[in-house]
Amino acid sequence: MTALDIRYEGPRATITLCRPEVRNAFNDEVIAALTHAFAEAGAREDVRCIVLAAEGPAFCAGADLHWMRRMADYTRGENVADAARLAAMLRAIYECPRPTIARIQGDVYAGGMGLAAACDMAVAVDSAAFCLSEVKLGLIPATIAPYVIRAMGARAAHRYFLTAERFGAAEALRIGFVHEVVAADALDARVDALAQALAAASPNAVRAGKKLVQDVAGRAIDDALVQATVEGIADIRASAEGKEGVQSFLQKRKPGWLAG
Repeated sequence: MTALDIRYEGPRATITLCRPEVRNAFNDEVIAALTHAFAEAGAREDVRCIVLAAEGPAFCAGADLHWMRRMADYTRGENVADAARLAAMLRAIYECPRPTIARIQGDVYAGGMGLAAACDMAVAVDSAAFCLSEVKLGLIPATIAPYVIRAMGARAAHRYFLTAERFGAAEALRIGFVHEVVAADALDARVDALAQALAAASPNAVRAGKKLVQDVAGRAIDDALVQATVEGIADIRASAEGKEGVQSFLQKRKPGWLAG
């Protein structure tokens, strides 16, 4: 059985975790497959957005138990190498040049929180539960921390990193970890709406806008940042898509990337 199902349908790529029997927990095989899948989909010019989905009752329960048993006997050097592969996977998702949507149909635990947080957007069913359970095992959510803290904020992370409390979808929405919470029968429609919105926008502007958020978030508003934003808008105004977008608006017609 393959760890992932990867489908390309029009402007959308869907990468689905296919290990429901272990609650879509990941191991070294899944990590390698996800890293490759996001790199491949992100490099395709016909792909306008990528949806990360999962089969079964859980979105992702974190680390696979068999993998954890192997890790228990690792040396420190082996642990560093192993964590580096996980970090590379998360970074591949976070820095993917195409916008990404987490379709959360079930529970999200431990490392699974990192998968969801690394995506640009997250839509969850109202029955989903969330948990950063690492401290219960004497561990910390170190590798996923940069993404989870960006998603939920430092204040919420202070609580949930330390207590390992399980919280529901409403709380995940309140702290900003997910963008929308819907009934199970409305999940696909909301994900589809986001995918359609992304496909309707300028591909170049979406790519640049994603990088803009990553570059600006958390930085001091100093001369260097202000100058970077000035140059950023100047560059995109002068780009072919920037010019086409403005001209199509002024001329009250569809832009070239929607034509045909």
